Amino acid sequence: MQPEQLDQLILSGDCEMIYNQTSELFQNQIALSELQDVICSFSEGTQQCFLQAITPIGDSKEYTWIDDTGTKGIMALFDSENIITALQLLPLQPFPETDQQWTKNEFILPMRDEWFTFWGGNNELINYHYPYASQRYAFDFVIMEENRTYAGHPNDNEHYFAFGKEVVAPAAGTIVKIENNIIDNKPGEMNEENPSGNYIVIDHGHNEYSIIVHFKQHSLTVTEGDYVKQGEVVGLCGNSGHSSEAHIHFQVSDSPILDDGRSIRIRFKDGREPRRGDFVQQSLS
Repeated sequence: MQPEQLDQLILSGDCEMIYNQTSELFQNQIALSELQDVICSFSEGTQQCFLQAITPIGDSKEYTWIDDTGTKGIMALFDSENIITALQLLPLQPFPETDQQWTKNEFILPMRDEWFTFWGGNNELINYHYPYASQRYAFDFVIMEENRTYAGHPNDNEHYFAFGKEVVAPAAGTIVKIENNIIDNKPGEMNEENPSGNYIVIDHGHNEYSIIVHFKQHSLTVTEGDYVKQGEVVGLCGNSGHSSEAHIHFQVSDSPILDDGRSIRIRFKDGREPRRGDFVQQSLS
């Protein structure tokens, strides 16, 4: 079985073929009969599934699918030999009303060079923010090279490709809130007291606010009241706040306060919408 065939095998109920391609640890935890029950329940009434993303996770690859109603999902982790080491079949909650509401402003990505979309998309499997109205259409971006986000020792921020990279304004507007003094975390640890870490909020008009968080400490080049142009450097990527490694969290909300607002689906200038597993690069066209 090739990984891309898994959804069809699940829908056809070919449990033994699937089970025979799972790892020993997986089989020690789940019996064939248990897997059969789960697959039978999942496939009932399901006509078709669609591949959403293929995401490198170290030496493994994560495959995700959703069904044609958007209410069921599959996540499978395959190792380098295409052995299944993890498998989830789960219900999904779609939000079709807000999925159709886009920003009035047009945006570019808030970074230069090529980045990797770690979280992004319109279901929980490819975007863990999605169930929460305040962050539903947020993105998390890292820099990925040869399936790794760092080179060297994983406990050193400086060894992460994204750390210290320039972050730019995704659209023109006025800086209305900043934080610049939160220390960067040691990789693998998080600051639960200050989850946003260092951040900026930009007012773009139309009741739309860019919220970009996890900047490097003392790296912001703007202050409250400044007007910024689209593409202008505003700071450096860091690892502050609720962050286990250097990355950019970017969203547009209808409030300058992250937890009080509602995340809005972002209309990008180039017409693309990043999803988990996508390599993306800023476009000014």
